[in-house]
Amino acid sequence: MKSIIKNLVLGVFVLAGLSIYAQDKRHIDNFRAPDKSGINVFESPKDTETTFDGVKVRVGGSFSLQFQALDHENSGAVPLVELGSNFNLPTANLDLDVALADGVRMHLRTYLSSRHHPEPYVKGGYFQIDKLDFISEGFLSDLMQYTTIKIGHMENNYGDAHFRRSDNAQTIFNPFVGNLIMDSFTTEVGAELYYRRNGFLGMVGFSNGKLNQSVVAGDNGTTGGASFLAKLGYDKQLNDDLRVRLTGSLYNTGYTPNLYLYNADRAGSRYYHVMQEEGATSDNFRSGRFSPSFKNSVTAVMINPFIRYKGFEFFGTIERASGATNVDAGADIEGVTNQYAGELLYRFGKTDNFYVGGRYNIVDSEYDDKAQDITINRTQIGAGWFMTKNILMKAEYVNQDYKGFGGALEAGKFNGFMLEAAISF
Repeated sequence: MKSIIKNLVLGVFVLAGLSIYAQDKRHIDNFRAPDKSGINVFESPKDTETTFDGVKVRVGGSFSLQFQALDHENSGAVPLVELGSNFNLPTANLDLDVALADGVRMHLRTYLSSRHHPEPYVKGGYFQIDKLDFISEGFLSDLMQYTTIKIGHMENNYGDAHFRRSDNAQTIFNPFVGNLIMDSFTTEVGAELYYRRNGFLGMVGFSNGKLNQSVVAGDNGTTGGASFLAKLGYDKQLNDDLRVRLTGSLYNTGYTPNLYLYNADRAGSRYYHVMQEEGATSDNFRSGRFSPSFKNSVTAVMINPFIRYKGFEFFGTIERASGATNVDAGADIEGVTNQYAGELLYRFGKTDNFYVGGRYNIVDSEYDDKAQDITINRTQIGAGWFMTKNILMKAEYVNQDYKGFGGALEAGKFNGFMLEAAISF
């Protein structure tokens, strides 16, 4: 079966190669390009102009490979696995984007290889509507010139940080190698409605709050509840040199059998095996990250400022998540987790093909029933070179400290260097 899948994937890439000679025919309306031109694009562009002239399939993909040279240590009470310097598992994505009608398109992403799953599996996809001409030409055109509808089992639009994160092999949008410590990312079945006008953005959405879909009822006799999402913001290119964006987002879920907002990334962390116990049976594929143990519900708020002035770029994250944990013989315990991150970059070169920058990230949490709060600090210093708009080389130094933990993370720390090569088309 695996050989069949591999042959099918190879065939897709061969077909994709045959179409590369005509790049203009791969254009899809209202589409975030997967290469360098998609950097600092957040929601998919909204452009009422159309190039639709029939059903069109755009085959794309990403490839990423890291060289890791990290060391870790703790108090010594729990021995850690010994780390060396070498290459990590290469990762790959396959993207299918299809123009189905004027103002209607589909996106599907498949992880061909990831840290957690060496075999291919579907991440998710969605159906995006920017026009209703398929109902009747010009139907609600005055409204739809500002409106977008997305429906699918898709990456939910909570916050802006997920637009800059590495999504398995799609790492060109992330100026660093690792994602945030508390990585808010999930894929759930739902719908989102956007209204954008004169720089202002509003979005409301609903999902079923579940990563793994099932009709089997849980312990409380239901299959789950619903999650509510909202975003409000302003994004404007004020002049040739200055762009300003500020958004606030909300994610709130009622009962769900398992809460995945902070641990839905099945691709895995970029910092392989850091702080992993010696002899551990788990692959610890989210090593280096932190997920608060909210059980069945959470209310999370994220604020993201973004400023670009000439070659300078600042992106910030302020996040607060609160909910009930369940660690003491079934008793619910309320907990609050805060995350703060700021990154400053300078892009330069004839086509902004070089950059240098740094990110500071801190998480503090009233974690489960521990009397003492826990804190995680991370510093990242990085640089990158776009060899072409599709090829990026990155280098990063990372240092992360743990405070207030027991076990393998007691007085824990990891640091060192990472190199990453990324290709997206």
